[in-house]
Amino acid sequence: MRKLILVIVLILSVVYVGLCSLLYFNQESILFVPAKLKSSYVFEFREPFEEIDIPVKDASLNGLLFKADSAKGLIFYLHGNGGSLAGWGQIAGTYTRLGYDIFMLDYRGYGKSSGTIESQQHIYDDNQAVYNEIKKRYNEDSIIILGYSIGSGLAAKLASDNHPKLLILQAPYYNLAHLMKSKYPFVPTFLLKYRFSTNEHLQASKVPVVIFHGDQDFVIPLESSLMLQKNFKTNDTLIILKGQGHNNISDNYKYQFELENILKTQ
Repeated sequence: MRKLILVIVLILSVVYVGLCSLLYFNQESILFVPAKLKSSYVFEFREPFEEIDIPVKDASLNGLLFKADSAKGLIFYLHGNGGSLAGWGQIAGTYTRLGYDIFMLDYRGYGKSSGTIESQQHIYDDNQAVYNEIKKRYNEDSIIILGYSIGSGLAAKLASDNHPKLLILQAPYYNLAHLMKSKYPFVPTFLLKYRFSTNEHLQASKVPVVIFHGDQDFVIPLESSLMLQKNFKTNDTLIILKGQGHNNISDNYKYQFELENILKTQ
């Protein structure tokens, strides 16, 4: 019996180590789910837009700049972990109708962007390089950084390293280690190569922060934003969207109403 127990323990240990190894070496494919587009793909949207290719180290990143009439400023939008600008671009009208241009970026390996994501610093450096290019077109005091889901941690990092007018986060996580621990408590967090520590970046950021989170979000629970709220500055705001899940926040009527009021005061 003792030998049988030892054999079972050994088998379970081998399986556990194998699963952990699989998670460690496949983090990019788990976290990032890009939809790739051919370089000849033609975007089609209702709103006027300009397609922009920005060279970065060992890659070229593709972005779309949607134009509003008499723009009051720019929304620099960092999207979620799946899809491409062919889909994300559909939400541009929500922002251009409020009188703001919106720039949307496909991370490397997404859409028409070349290259592959290989590290956390890799994607941070890419975002900073693109932001530097956008600042050649817009004064930084008219730029609002907005990040959704996986993009929320990236947006918080970008805002902490720069001086935008405002930071808006949709359905943010506290950090990826906390999110992984809540969903996969059997996996040690030291295996995580991508931390995206939203909490630390918010503490380092001096710009006003507005967070929107649905109370029916089962992908990144509202708890994450409630934890982030504990580190708010006096002028930071959390807006809870009742009945809202993780997806389609930009289409939510209350979100649009609250966002319009916020932008009027900026």
